[in-house]
Amino acid sequence: MIEISGQIYDLSDPVVMAALAGVAAILLIILMLFLALRAANRSARVSAPLAEQMAVLGHNVQQLSLGQEQLRGGLTHVSEAQANAQVQMVQTVEARLSSVQQQMNDRLADNAMRGQRALAEMQERMKETLHGSSKQTATSLTQLQERLTAIDKAQDNITKLSGDVLSLQDILSNKQTRGAFGEIQLNDIVSKALPTDSYAFQHSLSNGKRADCLIHLPNPPGPIVIDSKFPLEPYEALRRAETQGQMQEAARMMKTALRAHIKAISEKYIIDGETADGALMFLPSEAVYAELHANFAEIVREGFAARVWIVSPTTCMATLNTMRAILKDARMREQAGAIRNELGMLHKDVERLGDRVANLDRHFGQASKDIAEIKVSADKAGRRALRLDSFDFEELSADDPANVVPLSKPDA
Repeated sequence: MIEISGQIYDLSDPVVMAALAGVAAILLIILMLFLALRAANRSARVSAPLAEQMAVLGHNVQQLSLGQEQLRGGLTHVSEAQANAQVQMVQTVEARLSSVQQQMNDRLADNAMRGQRALAEMQERMKETLHGSSKQTATSLTQLQERLTAIDKAQDNITKLSGDVLSLQDILSNKQTRGAFGEIQLNDIVSKALPTDSYAFQHSLSNGKRADCLIHLPNPPGPIVIDSKFPLEPYEALRRAETQGQMQEAARMMKTALRAHIKAISEKYIIDGETADGALMFLPSEAVYAELHANFAEIVREGFAARVWIVSPTTCMATLNTMRAILKDARMREQAGAIRNELGMLHKDVERLGDRVANLDRHFGQASKDIAEIKVSADKAGRRALRLDSFDFEELSADDPANVVPLSKPDA
């Protein structure tokens, strides 16, 4: 409740509330008008310096226009100077590029000529090497073909003779054929072990006796005789013996035959001043030789005492190899001067070979060096061409005073 001028109003009344709201609105409008008037006065006071500043700003804009005109004239001068500098730079670059291209062409031509010469020399050497290799290969193939032909012929002969070969028992049943068998085996062993000029078959001695084989050894010991003996009947009787009496009789026959052979060789083939102080008795059967050394050691000792050494095919080959070493040593002593001359010539050949290998290595090294130089030149030319292709004439270093065109102060 409120009382105004003696009249009471109820605040909860809608009419009263509407009136109060209208009064409040009027008061708010009045307040706003008052504030607007104050703001207008303040704006009037502030606008005076702003007008002065606008006048100054207009003057500055006029001065800026004059400076812009001067800058436009300077930029025109700079553009002309830059265009002249670009023309000069392009001319300089073209001259340098022409010189570099000429040098590059000369160097590439020189390197190409070197490469061609090196390749020609290398091709010539390779051609010679391949020609020599092909010639050796053809020679080897020819020799191989000849050997295969000889083997085929030998195989054909063996096939033809296989039907006519008699059994060993048939061959050895006769003393003459048995002696021929021993001599043939001895001839085969000697001819394989010794050079052809170091022995003689069926050689006649001064006493009129003929030896199966005479080995020409130097003194000492001198020429030595090899005689082939084959006591087959006593050996077969010994192998067939079944009783003690038969075995004793076969052993006696074996001893008698061997003593007779040893005595005959000692008397016939050991001659003072003509042959060596000893001789060899060749047994063409390893079985007979083994039986002799196993059960007849006294016969072997008797042979040693009579200076007759009994050998089998195996031990004969070993003895002949020893004789070959003696012959080789004697011939080397005889040919010592010739060997020294040959060694001197061989040393010169080795030195010449070393020089030629060094020359060949130098040629290969020079060719490798030329190829490496060609690659370096090609790489340099490629990099230089890439730089020229990506060169930008508009990019000038700001720190280089030689690339800056000074601006002259315009006349006022």
